[in-house]
Amino acid sequence: MKLGETRRALRQIGALRLVVTAGILLLALLFARMSWTVPLAMDAERALYDVRQLVSAPRVAQDSRIVMVVFTEETLTATSKRFPLDRGLLARALKNLDALSPKAIGVDILIDQAQAEDDQLAASLAGMKTPTYLAYASNDTNATFMQPWQQAFLQRFLGRLDGSATHPASIRIEADPDNVMRSWPSQLKGLPPLLANAMAPDHPGFGDYQGRIRFRQAQFADRPVFASLPIDLFGAPESAAALKSMIAGRYVLVGADIPDIDRYETPSTRLSKASIHGLETGATISGLEVHANLLAQLLDGWKPKTVPTLILWLAAFAVVALGALTGIADMPAWRTGVVLLLQLALLLVLPFILQARGVDTDGVPMFGWATGWILSFSSVGAAARAIGSQERRFAQSALGKYLPRDIAAQILREPEKLALHGEQREIFVIFTDLEGFTEMTHGIAPALVAQLLNRYLDMLSETVLEYGGTLDKFVGDAVIAFWGAPIARDDDGVRAARCATALYETGQRFRAEAPAEAPPIGRTRVGLHLGEAIVGNFGGEDRIQYTALGDAMNTASRLEAANKILKTRALISREAADRCDIEGLRAMGRILVRGRSTPIEVFEINPDCPEAVRTRLNAAYIQFDAGDVSVFDDIAKLAKEWPDDLALSELAARLKSTGPGGSYVLN
Repeated sequence: MKLGETRRALRQIGALRLVVTAGILLLALLFARMSWTVPLAMDAERALYDVRQLVSAPRVAQDSRIVMVVFTEETLTATSKRFPLDRGLLARALKNLDALSPKAIGVDILIDQAQAEDDQLAASLAGMKTPTYLAYASNDTNATFMQPWQQAFLQRFLGRLDGSATHPASIRIEADPDNVMRSWPSQLKGLPPLLANAMAPDHPGFGDYQGRIRFRQAQFADRPVFASLPIDLFGAPESAAALKSMIAGRYVLVGADIPDIDRYETPSTRLSKASIHGLETGATISGLEVHANLLAQLLDGWKPKTVPTLILWLAAFAVVALGALTGIADMPAWRTGVVLLLQLALLLVLPFILQARGVDTDGVPMFGWATGWILSFSSVGAAARAIGSQERRFAQSALGKYLPRDIAAQILREPEKLALHGEQREIFVIFTDLEGFTEMTHGIAPALVAQLLNRYLDMLSETVLEYGGTLDKFVGDAVIAFWGAPIARDDDGVRAARCATALYETGQRFRAEAPAEAPPIGRTRVGLHLGEAIVGNFGGEDRIQYTALGDAMNTASRLEAANKILKTRALISREAADRCDIEGLRAMGRILVRGRSTPIEVFEINPDCPEAVRTRLNAAYIQFDAGDVSVFDDIAKLAKEWPDDLALSELAARLKSTGPGGSYVLN
């Protein structure tokens, strides 16, 4: 959009609407970046994160490195003790586990008050040969569940184990504000190492890690990720010995797996009874299983990549900009719908792709992106529609002037000639463009821009009407016209081809007549094509809004743009050239333009080129295109003989690249 058009658009929007639109865009940007900190939106982000993590979680067979030995509901019934857990059974089980040569043992049971079996338990722990780590918590870090007297008892009990293979380990785990376990607990000062870090000291690197926990999913519904054995099986040496293959060389975690004690939600368990990959998730998991997941992640050395803050800000800006650009894009309704679906799909799918590729999407605002995009699209689209409605009202009063006089007179006599509905017509379409006009306007005053543009469009409009064309519309400095509707004439092709040459010459005259204060002005480029289009009055019966829609218009536009690359001034397609019966055409090869699956054979309308050169070039091209590569030297020689003719040099280079029958793909 040119500077003058931008200013006019801003005036059309109005100060109040402009301020409101800018405010909504700022809100969209902030929301697209900060939605993880906004109430309600935060809940949506966490829920979407949980889905991403569950979908991307690895499906694994049972972990052969870790086994859980647990107090179950059946254990409590058999021992007639619910809380504290039976320390006599714990003491016997630890002694028997120690004899089975595990790699390390972690006990997720706090010994925080006296029991009759304490001496037995202390003796078992003091005699352990396996590195054993006993649960530790402090009143400073967990005042709710660890009173000072409980901590004092635990300290005294641990003192009885000095010099043994049993050491304290922190069993601290931290849930997010919505009480879901997602993040590694921080290593607080004054606490011993976390249980997972303590049990696997040969795997450093997680001492200060505070990222997300990787919860893996079971590959088979009947084989959980971690084997879980009732502690009752280890109460006697005989039954314990039968399970040596399940314990030897493994990390053993001992604790409770009881429905109403030490239970936590995870991203997968939040989606209770949701079927993911054919597997049902549970309701909660035990704290012991949380520690098992931490230990497994540590053993794997898996740390997700993180998204830098700067990238998140840039992404938020890009999302808002994308919504704004889409809101003002001038596209057919079906294409707009496709673009909307693709963009929203990208915003929703991208976080899943990142998560699946090992990027931690904690903090990636999936809900924020979608909402920010919608806010941006809606606000800018509303402003654009306000401008469009004013422009349409202006166009309704002006389009009636853009018909040739003879056609206008005939329509006055025979109104039925102007179809008020859309009809399929074969028409010749011309597109023009003034080379470098947009860049030129940046350095001159708006008044001069308006003066130059109005004069230029007037001159080209007069030329189109002189040759009997219908002025369709102006798009900036571009003029769009067609022949063959609303009334077709036998010589429409000749008129259109001659007009193409005249438009170029009119542009040259405009350059020569430009005021002294104007900067250098570029050439006028022209594209001409013959094809099918839907033409008609699409504005209703009260005002003439005659226009054409379809592939013919698009192709003519692509030909006009191709002039820049082909170094030509007026391109005409083979379809139009065959029906124009005009001299001065010279072959310019085949090109493949955006929007078409088949190449277009094009010619340049250039009567200034000497006839001998055109004849020689066209004959050589026909032979070359038929497969006679020997004549390429003649084409290359022509280009050297006429070094100032850049179109010839460009043609030679393209033919050398594409070969006989080939086509050059335009970006």
